[in-house]
Amino acid sequence: MITRQRLAAGACALLAALAAAIAVPAEAVADETTALAPKVNLLLDVSGSMRARDIDGQSRMAAAKQAFNEVLDATPEEVQLGIRTLGANYPGDDRKQGCKDTAQLYPVGPLDRTEAKAAVATLTPTGWTPIGPSLLKAADDLNGGEGTKRIVLISDGEDTCAPLDPCEVAREIAAKGIGLTIDTLGLVPNTKMRQQLSCIAEATGGTYTSVEHTDELTDKVNQLVVRAADPVVTPVAVEGAAGCTSAPAVKSGLYTDREEFGQQRWYRVDVLPGQELRASVSVSADRAVNPDYGVLLRAVTTHGREIVRGEGNGTGRTDVISTGLRYPKAEADDEDKPAAETVCLQVTNSFSAASGVRSTPGLPLELTVDVVDGPSQASDVASFGLGRGWWLLGALVLFGFLTGVLWGWISRLRVSVGRTN
Repeated sequence: MITRQRLAAGACALLAALAAAIAVPAEAVADETTALAPKVNLLLDVSGSMRARDIDGQSRMAAAKQAFNEVLDATPEEVQLGIRTLGANYPGDDRKQGCKDTAQLYPVGPLDRTEAKAAVATLTPTGWTPIGPSLLKAADDLNGGEGTKRIVLISDGEDTCAPLDPCEVAREIAAKGIGLTIDTLGLVPNTKMRQQLSCIAEATGGTYTSVEHTDELTDKVNQLVVRAADPVVTPVAVEGAAGCTSAPAVKSGLYTDREEFGQQRWYRVDVLPGQELRASVSVSADRAVNPDYGVLLRAVTTHGREIVRGEGNGTGRTDVISTGLRYPKAEADDEDKPAAETVCLQVTNSFSAASGVRSTPGLPLELTVDVVDGPSQASDVASFGLGRGWWLLGALVLFGFLTGVLWGWISRLRVSVGRTN
């Protein structure tokens, strides 16, 4: 009897130990999944102007509610979604009080669709448009975790709480390096609002879209929420050198760096015979800069000879400028031991700024490097710097030659006929 009891107790203890062993990893996996979950915070303007009835015969607020309900139904299970409002609670004329009017309507986390829809249904257009303060709070809502973070701002007017400039707020958020993207949607936009919302989006690598119909609003918000669930590549921090000889070696991947005004940054890439180097660079102005700027990306040999270059320029209408290049390396004659060629990548910018604008840290720089198998057909390789365009050039030359011969023949025939007559 005692032996049976001991056996039973031992079996229970073994089962309990197995259960604990299974439960701990499962909990750890759940925590890891939560930490990596993509987060989206929908930031909705509920100011008094949202009463205007100019979207498909209904008010802007009604169109936003309809779009939100459809978006909530379509939100992927893995996305943690929240809703924040601006201008939803204070109806008075005190500007100081109105510029504090932002609240988290639904906390960022696993989505309860019924609860979120019920919260949206209570909204009534009320007060001011504190976009700047609301962006700061919306960014705080997304703190924690390592997954993608995205704010989707829907507004029908420009900020009414200057001097806290929403564009400067967006630049401050971008400068924190937390990987947060702000996308903006303008309802029935005017020029000033379009400029402000575009600036906010561009400062963080987001997008701006003007919306004048309910289905457009639904489709765009859905697209942005679903995009947050897409896997992303986290850039690797690298510090470029002032010259090729001391430059860090990089392989295929995405890299992030900082570059001061007019500074040069150098990186090295090894390219084997038969491979093609593809590189692109983007430099972002995360602070006020003078218009008319550019970025140059050069591929150079270790001896200083330029191989190929890419150039981009801007006029101040966008805060991000990009360019790229391709370098196919020919197959080697000696197939036994093909030697790699070290290619130096040089990034230079021509940004400048007025006195008083900080020069450090440098402007955010993102470098993409891809070393792939070279093109298998000769037509894929750049010819005379024209790529496949040499076919068009050849056709144009042939057409011009034939046209000239034909025209000469007709001219001589006309002269001959004239003399005969």
